[in-house]
Amino acid sequence: MSETPPNTLQYRFDGPEDAPVLILGPSLGTTWHMWDRQMPELTKQWRVFRFDLPGHGGAPAYPAGSVSELVNRLLATFDKLGVHRFGYAGCALGGAVGIELALRHPERLASLALIAASPRFGSADEFRQRGVIVRSNGLDPIARSSPDRWFTGGFAAAQPAITEWAVQMVRTTDPGCYIASCEALAAFDVRGELGRVGVPTLVLVGSDDQVTGPAEARTLVAGIPDARLAVVPGASHLVPVEQPAAVTDLLIRHFSTAWQPAFDSTTGQIAIPAGPVKPVLTAPAQPAPSAAPIAEIAPAVVPPQAVAAGRPDPYDAGIKVRREVLGDAHVDRALAQADEFSGDFQEFITRYAWGEIWDRPGLDRRSRSCVTLTALVAGGHLDELAFHTRAALRNGLTPVEIKEVLLQAAVYCGVPAANSAFKVAQQVIREETTPEE
Repeated sequence: MSETPPNTLQYRFDGPEDAPVLILGPSLGTTWHMWDRQMPELTKQWRVFRFDLPGHGGAPAYPAGSVSELVNRLLATFDKLGVHRFGYAGCALGGAVGIELALRHPERLASLALIAASPRFGSADEFRQRGVIVRSNGLDPIARSSPDRWFTGGFAAAQPAITEWAVQMVRTTDPGCYIASCEALAAFDVRGELGRVGVPTLVLVGSDDQVTGPAEARTLVAGIPDARLAVVPGASHLVPVEQPAAVTDLLIRHFSTAWQPAFDSTTGQIAIPAGPVKPVLTAPAQPAPSAAPIAEIAPAVVPPQAVAAGRPDPYDAGIKVRREVLGDAHVDRALAQADEFSGDFQEFITRYAWGEIWDRPGLDRRSRSCVTLTALVAGGHLDELAFHTRAALRNGLTPVEIKEVLLQAAVYCGVPAANSAFKVAQQVIREETTPEE
């Protein structure tokens, strides 16, 4: 067990001290205990390092709002421990950490396994909306729905103790750290960079995973040069918990045979043997008669990389900020409706309102939302007030704080204007903060 400064992670080691190090990374809302049933076999060959995400499993609540920040904390932890090279297996958000490691710090990574992972997890809107739900209602709605996302129906019904464990694991997570992790997943998108992952990679997925399923796994396999695919029948998102024997066997086979040689400081190179045609691993668990077959590998579509020259165009920053604040769905609708008449205006507000003003460092987004709501009340712009109320929730304002902004506006902008604003904001807050059944 560890003491945890703000720039490191809570962790534990198991296994022989002289064995090679293998990291197991957790999923959002889980703790290192999700890997308990892999430990007896893995510790026979590796010194296994497990860590908790910030605010999970009793870890100190120092939120990390990006995957790269989680990677930085992981490497800071290892630097303190004197561990320079390791294998890595991660589930979901833990898988995103593994991809980021492979892209940004390839010299540290010997081999990689990505479980229930994706180069982009759903949509940014989805995760920011989840943050709004948690900020307004706490983690209980997320906790109660977790078994439906994590396990097949048959497993959840047959294993009530594990199902209750999953619910309590989420309930005991720090809400602020959970929201920060949602922000990290919302911003994570490496679809155009998979070709630079240069370590042997196992992509493992449950056949019934409705969160990051076989389609996302095929995208990873198609994009990563040295990757193999394993589909585990009869498993959903938390496949290491639902099918522990199958996952353990696949991890042992992968890390026993696909451990890349260390960086050679005398030549400045890493020797990588030519790989064979990618095989597809089969899980040892017996598939149900209706189980999906091992998925085929689809071709990757890698978007071209733009090359910036000189001062970056504020449009690029503007479209990013606009999407983060207003949501992809709203921005997509606005851009889709633009024509020859209105297109220049859409470009204008993206470049100057969002790229020049909203992207300035002088105020945080919470403060800018407060200013914007007040200005819209003063101007009577109720349509824009509706979507900026949604934006304020995404930017971290609570319903109580939005109420206080509108009360303040009532004093300085007038009661009739505030009366109309309360009606609009009340409806938006009800829609955005009511958990789905």
